Amino acid sequence: MLGFTPKNLLLFKQAFIHKSNQEFENEKSNERLEFLGDALLSTIIADFLFKKYLYKDEGFLTKMRAKIVRRSTLNKVGYDLGLDIFLKQYNQVHLSDSMLGNALEALIGAIYMERGYDYTRHFVVSRILQENLDIEVLEKKDENFKSRLLEYCQKHNKSLEYELLRKFRADKRDRFQVGVVVDGQRISEASEFNKKGAEQIASRKAMARLGLLTNKKS
Repeated sequence: MLGFTPKNLLLFKQAFIHKSNQEFENEKSNERLEFLGDALLSTIIADFLFKKYLYKDEGFLTKMRAKIVRRSTLNKVGYDLGLDIFLKQYNQVHLSDSMLGNALEALIGAIYMERGYDYTRHFVVSRILQENLDIEVLEKKDENFKSRLLEYCQKHNKSLEYELLRKFRADKRDRFQVGVVVDGQRISEASEFNKKGAEQIASRKAMARLGLLTNKKS
């Protein structure tokens, strides 16, 4: 998968150890590598898009980068690369989809630590952007359900609010349950490990409820 045999196996093992494992100290989890990989991924994707779309403005490039680094996109790439196998091997906890994207970022951080920037860029471009994503499909796809719902409500003179229903703990992490209120009526709700993610999921459900999606899967 990597294109090379790692010398520092402990570093790459660390990339798959989630902080919720009680048997590991926090400094041995993949959080620090995830932080590094997140920054690298954002920079490499920005460089890739800047060179690919020579005549597109900053707004388009920002939107495209957001589509690629979106948690759901990274989760899918992580699964397609088989990272779930390593997560199951090194974690004795329930695995959530978000762990796949986090592990992918941590893996990118580990690759950088061992092989440097040039190889890391090659890995991201070839294994992620070219082999496991269809950039042209992403270009035409608009998954910002919150923005689309707001546009619909403004067009039809409807009020739109998001309410935080509760904050609770799940898998030893904070989870947020959010409701979508249109014209004073709550029409959907969803929960996620971050508030923005919950708002996006709840917005998609609201759009499905309002008949605004061709695929009404909620």
